[in-house]
Amino acid sequence: MNTYAWTLLLGCLVLVVPAVFGRNVRWCTLSAVEQEKCDNLTAVVPEITCVQKQGTEACLKAIKDDEADAITLDGGDIYKAGLTEYDLHPIIAEEYGQYSDTCYFAVAVVKRDSDFGFNELMGKRSCHTGLGKSAGWNIPIGTLLAQGQITGGQSIEEAVSAFFSESCAPGATQASGLCHLCAGDCSKSQSESYYGYDGAFRCLKEGAGQVAFVKHTTVPASESAEYELLCKDGSRRNVSDYASCHLARVPAHAVVTRKNAELTNAIWNNLKKAMDSFPLFSSESYSSKNLLFKDSTVGLLLLPKTTDAFLYLGAEYLSIIRSISGGMQEADSSTSGSSSTSSSLELKWCAVGPAEKDKCEKWEDSMSDERGYAELECISAATVDECIRNIVRGEADAMAMDGGDVYSAGGCGLVPAMVEQYEADRCDSGEGAASYYAVAVVRAGSGLTWDGLKGKKSCHTGFGRTAGWNVPMGLIHSSSGECDFSKFFIQSCAPGAERGSALCDLCVGDGEGDDYKCQASTKEQYFGYAGAFRCLVEGGGDVAFVKHTTVMENTDGQSAPWASDLNSTDFELLCPNGNNSVAPVSDYLNCHLAKVPAHAVMTRPERRADVVTFLNDQQARFGLTGTGPFLLFQSEGGKNLLFKDSTKCLQEVATGQGYRSFLGEEYFDSVTSLKQCASTLSELEQACTFHTCQQRA
Repeated sequence: MNTYAWTLLLGCLVLVVPAVFGRNVRWCTLSAVEQEKCDNLTAVVPEITCVQKQGTEACLKAIKDDEADAITLDGGDIYKAGLTEYDLHPIIAEEYGQYSDTCYFAVAVVKRDSDFGFNELMGKRSCHTGLGKSAGWNIPIGTLLAQGQITGGQSIEEAVSAFFSESCAPGATQASGLCHLCAGDCSKSQSESYYGYDGAFRCLKEGAGQVAFVKHTTVPASESAEYELLCKDGSRRNVSDYASCHLARVPAHAVVTRKNAELTNAIWNNLKKAMDSFPLFSSESYSSKNLLFKDSTVGLLLLPKTTDAFLYLGAEYLSIIRSISGGMQEADSSTSGSSSTSSSLELKWCAVGPAEKDKCEKWEDSMSDERGYAELECISAATVDECIRNIVRGEADAMAMDGGDVYSAGGCGLVPAMVEQYEADRCDSGEGAASYYAVAVVRAGSGLTWDGLKGKKSCHTGFGRTAGWNVPMGLIHSSSGECDFSKFFIQSCAPGAERGSALCDLCVGDGEGDDYKCQASTKEQYFGYAGAFRCLVEGGGDVAFVKHTTVMENTDGQSAPWASDLNSTDFELLCPNGNNSVAPVSDYLNCHLAKVPAHAVMTRPERRADVVTFLNDQQARFGLTGTGPFLLFQSEGGKNLLFKDSTKCLQEVATGQGYRSFLGEEYFDSVTSLKQCASTLSELEQACTFHTCQQRA
């Protein structure tokens, strides 16, 4: 090919590349006035073009079909965008405050001269931003359902219409009765003057409605003296007191698009350019509000790349949506098989790895042989993080987790339902918090000390797990400031760490190849308590970070063939007491790294009561007093499968207790401090802890 031909071809490629890689971004607008603002933006940032559609769902379809690229949505619509029908995901969040706040408050606003509280809303006239919207519908209606003010037995639109005397809920069907107060066509568009935050407030201001469900910044400061907020406890507060008087704190609006890294980069880069050269967060010039973005936005933040709609919204918010929909629509009904809310005692248990799956299926088979009223379905996953994602999405319901995973799951909005108890007498009394001790085990006579571990070889139960990682690494980080633990230890096995790093050097996988090396599942022989101890015994490790019972459970003739000749006296504990002392493995009360919370069963908020009922029934049949071929707290073909083998019973976690208080301030603060090291933050945690709107205390 001659030089001219090459030049011509390269020129053509240059012209084609922007279209191929999506460097031009097509923004979807919902009204003529929003299209006008978008067209003005195009004049400043020509890489952005505008596509007007009639309604949010039309925009979602256009983005899915590659007829548009992006739109900013509220939480309710982000949920819809994430369903299989559209398969879109959030990539950029609006930021509302000086502290990078990506949440806002959903509030109930009334005129100051009214005389009713939140528990007296029945029969009142209501103004909503739109059907399925966060602050205007999902949060208030979900709260009224949770409080029992609105009752089920009918469609949600019928129930809400029966509860309020009249309403305007743009997007509702005319037949539902929720359009009576609307001033226009009751559509979720600018053709309905009572649509959106400003519209719902106008509905209240003009006297059509008696209460407006909006966000905390909706009431203009100049008019705030004329209005008050309704608090869930029945009291009323000034509009400025939204931090202590609100219905919920919900995730910010976010930009959604198709799952395409190049397109994400194009959208982000063009929006950064727009923020520098165009009033992107102001709609004042158009005599309207919240066009393209909310006017209260002060900036935009790029979300972690693994964020999807469900992790962004969090399990608590998703539980509100599911409670409103009656569980009729799950995150991905095409793959989940059946609704997890179809029966209070049909439960999907998440099992990590083949060994846990085998035990779970034996559990499932044993239940079919019993004349019980509970049903179990086993969902298999490669890692605990994958299980957490499945539970958040509604594709699984529950699993027992170590404290480190409880921390991660809690950050995603899951809650503790039951906790393992390791002392039989406490099962009988029902008293005493379940806990265990994290210890550092070495060979007897090794000469090692706690302060002399730098440069040695370490064995961990798993990356991010309590006894095997969070506690020892937290202590090392607090004393040394070291975040790159691959430099602290010369070699390690920390299943779940980045493959190829020194933290995986000692791992062996399943012993038949490298496919499962360093995987956080039983496919990695050095995973878990017994696995970390085995790493010390046969894998070249100098120290193993485990729980206080691990050595006794795997020595003195009580374990697998690899440990059959081991005695408990062959090992000792390192004491981080400043004296660099050691102690027998039986002296864990005086020589340990920390006392930590027991493993807990984590689930979504709306399934908590079902999980407790289910597990109480199951441990009555398959617990330590069971007589059948299957026992819940014993493992074959592995150790600590589904539950720790040392479990004597499961006890209910106090109703309303969140993961933070369950873990305890000392442990929670220790892990939080450790998470300041970027290398310790998993992709799941990055996605879930981007904001804290849905994280319960």
